[in-house]
Amino acid sequence: MNNDLTVLIVEDDPHVLLGCQQALALEDIPCVGVGSAEEALERVGDNFAGIVISDIRLPGIDGLELLTRLKARDRSLPVVLITGHGDISMAVGAMQKGAYDFMEKPFSPERLVDVARRALEQRGLAREVSSLRRQLAERDSLEGRIIGRSPAMQHLRELIANVADTSANVLIEGETGTGKELVARCLHDFSRRHSHQFVALNCGGLPENLFESEIFGHEANAFTGAGKRRIGKIEHAHEGTLFLDEVESMPMNLQIKLLRVLQERTLERLGSNQSVAVDCRVIAATKSDLDELGRANQFRSDLYYRLNVVTLELPPLRERREDILQLFEHFLQQSSLRFDRAAPELDNQTLSNLMSHDWPGNVRELRNVAERFALGLPAFKKSSGNAAQGLGFAEAVEAFERNLLNDALQRSGGNLTQASQELGMAKTTLFDKVKKYGLSH
Repeated sequence: MNNDLTVLIVEDDPHVLLGCQQALALEDIPCVGVGSAEEALERVGDNFAGIVISDIRLPGIDGLELLTRLKARDRSLPVVLITGHGDISMAVGAMQKGAYDFMEKPFSPERLVDVARRALEQRGLAREVSSLRRQLAERDSLEGRIIGRSPAMQHLRELIANVADTSANVLIEGETGTGKELVARCLHDFSRRHSHQFVALNCGGLPENLFESEIFGHEANAFTGAGKRRIGKIEHAHEGTLFLDEVESMPMNLQIKLLRVLQERTLERLGSNQSVAVDCRVIAATKSDLDELGRANQFRSDLYYRLNVVTLELPPLRERREDILQLFEHFLQQSSLRFDRAAPELDNQTLSNLMSHDWPGNVRELRNVAERFALGLPAFKKSSGNAAQGLGFAEAVEAFERNLLNDALQRSGGNLTQASQELGMAKTTLFDKVKKYGLSH
């Protein structure tokens, strides 16, 4: 059946069925009639938008069983039952099982129309709420949170979707400002652990003498100033996710303790000899090459191997320039709403600067630029050495295209066939543009 609000009447008496259909048709209420519950179940699919009015006494599956099966498919589906004389107790029981209403035979056409209209109105409101919830879910989808059309970001979203609902530890690598914590939160939010804690700890922001207490916790009087028991970050993340940002900053003597927790799934608070079982997923983030630090004895290699069961690499913004305008527009709209101002039009100079800037601060820097622009302030300082000055719109577009092609060539190792496939561009067209811009391949 289609998505229109429709009344499905289930009645084995053809005369009663015809009378119901005529009464509803006279009031311009769409309706369909069937003679059995089995046929009704075939018609009510996942996209059924209407209501069901059914006699209780039917050949084969009766109305009560039909009610149970329909409610198992869609709890919000209004089902109205038609009862014979003396079946009131049965009807009350049906109401307790989720029936919307019941009508006792014989009933007037007016009674049928009134019940149908009320049920259809409820059905319409329920579908509107469902539609709004879907829109909110789409807004909170990976595409709505991890923004970018570049191949690198599409691949990143695929990886997140693939590993989010697993227990595998994840290592996120990327420069400052590339969105490592955002990715960690997505991994948590799209996992079965989403209803539990997401606990973030910046390993580079704590003095070493407080680090052990912060991550493992302590008992009362474990050291001077420890007046009461404190639950550490790992224990607080039980059944949830522990996010260790700047993990390369973790003191070497605590790395072995963390490794032991990851291996044994237990910990001991400072000042205690009692083991506490913990079950948390660990997501670590770093702006350094932990493998290289391990070879230099600046990070424990065994901990590195434990953390990087899955590795997600976040590209810097300068390597995905095709995403800059989409990200800028997103941040501009967010900022305009927050500041209660109309979003200003993007001028040629700002466009030129956006596309030619090196973005050392990556997405975080781009967000700050969008906020300044939303406030009517200069998005870039005039003295900025990284931004091209005085480019018109055409020049800005050419600068964008040149950077886009150059990045694709670098990723493909100069392979024109591979680069053209990635860009969705004919190889001959790519060759002409490479020649135009003097790019190496």
